[in-house]
Amino acid sequence: MKIADVKISTVLAAVLTALLMALFAGCGAASDGGGGQTGTDPDSGLAWIAESDLPPEGTETLDLIDAGGPFPYPGKDGTTFGNREGILPEEPSGYYEEYTVPTPGSEDRGARRIVAGEGGEFYYTEDHYESFSRIDRE
Repeated sequence: MKIADVKISTVLAAVLTALLMALFAGCGAASDGGGGQTGTDPDSGLAWIAESDLPPEGTETLDLIDAGGPFPYPGKDGTTFGNREGILPEEPSGYYEEYTVPTPGSEDRGARRIVAGEGGEFYYTEDHYESFSRIDRE
């Protein structure tokens, strides 16, 4: 083997290594570059929504859940969500709790909710349980 062949193979190996490292660094199919999830949650089959993409009232509701309250609708917030629509993963009765996400200008609780599962998962609906997204707590 000639010296020129060794230099070329060394350069090619370095280039190939750099390309592979760049490829693997960008392979986070579940990442949006900001650390958040994109695509579909494999556990629920629902689209991900980043916590930062929730309305401000949604992040405030998550903060209240983390703090254990107080909630704006006592007797409603923290009550069992029955999942009668069957959109969320099937779990035993009492597994899910629902919380109001206030809607500015609404005369009642509005349609927005966060549903929390006992396993630490959170879901958001803005249309009163017709659809849900899985919240990525970033």
